[in-house]
Amino acid sequence: MIVDDEPLIRWSLAETLKGLGYVVAEAGDGAEALRSVSRDGEAFDVVLLDYRLPDSDNLSLLTNIRTLAPASVVIMMTAFGTAEVLSGALALGAYTVIRKPFEVQDVAALVTQAYAARH
Repeated sequence: MIVDDEPLIRWSLAETLKGLGYVVAEAGDGAEALRSVSRDGEAFDVVLLDYRLPDSDNLSLLTNIRTLAPASVVIMMTAFGTAEVLSGALALGAYTVIRKPFEVQDVAALVTQAYAARH
């Protein structure tokens, strides 16, 4: 699942991941992400989660997703990453934190790596 409020980022990541054979769900904000995870939590092997969303700009969304879908690997994405955000996300169980802007192919490779680490 890709959680980001920027449609172009969601689209480019989704198209790239679909091209690699992944089934991709998208959410544009935290509430939509939580509804999806509550409904289909175990269906998401990897969650790409933006740190700053219109309805979430802290690590509580990460905590909620980790609680609802503990088997999902969460990769945080942020353009606003401080050392505190990085260390906090990792302490809460994020697989890694990547900085925006990023190369879509690099994220796709990271998703493949995270997916393999899960299974």
